[in-house]
Amino acid sequence: MNIHPIRTPADYKATLRDVSLLMERDPDLGTADGDRLDVLVTLVQAYEAKHHSIDPPDPVEAIKFRMEQAGLTVKDLVPYIGPLNRVYEVLAYKRPLSLGMIRRLADGLRIPAEVLIRQSDAVAA
Repeated sequence: MNIHPIRTPADYKATLRDVSLLMERDPDLGTADGDRLDVLVTLVQAYEAKHHSIDPPDPVEAIKFRMEQAGLTVKDLVPYIGPLNRVYEVLAYKRPLSLGMIRRLADGLRIPAEVLIRQSDAVAA
């Protein structure tokens, strides 16, 4: 199994080609090709985590995304954020999330707290 670390963008592209070819064959787990695919995918994931990391989303965008996913309306956020006018202020980036809001949103809507505690770039000064 001639496998080596992915160190360069050229290595990355070559490994992606190998992964693609193996995926087309759809090898069974435990076979030589299946094991090779498993190792190559792990290498690709490690390289991407190091070189193509994705920043966590903006807190307000995360809330809006969860609303869309769950079919929630602005009124549905009142238990988590507070009165309707406060919900609108948060969604319009006019008010930052408080610690209590973050806790309630994390618990109730299952939005990771580490996403919600980030400073939103769009909050008005």
